[in-house]
Amino acid sequence: MKQLEVQIMGQSYLLGCPDGGDARLLDAVERVDTAMCKIRDGGKVRARDRIAVLAALNLAFDLTDQNAKATLTHTPAASSGQASISSDKLSALLGRLDAALNQDDRLL
Repeated sequence: MKQLEVQIMGQSYLLGCPDGGDARLLDAVERVDTAMCKIRDGGKVRARDRIAVLAALNLAFDLTDQNAKATLTHTPAASSGQASISSDKLSALLGRLDAALNQDDRLL
């Protein structure tokens, strides 16, 4: 296992990287850095730890959303009308999450 030095929100980190995993790790670093900088640049949150938590929640939600959409398009329920119900619930959850993240001063 080798180590890569990366920058996330202007701070250096030395990360362990499995052989052949450079591209995937660098892609993950880019996603985290972009998510954290977007939250920081929004101007409402300044604490690095809070930015990291919010970025992690956003990335995890995006991943869950992608997995849910993939599941909906690959199951028999998608053709029976249940997919639109699940999609609506997912959209409502996304709206609630966005509202909560926009009021970060009350979060944590």
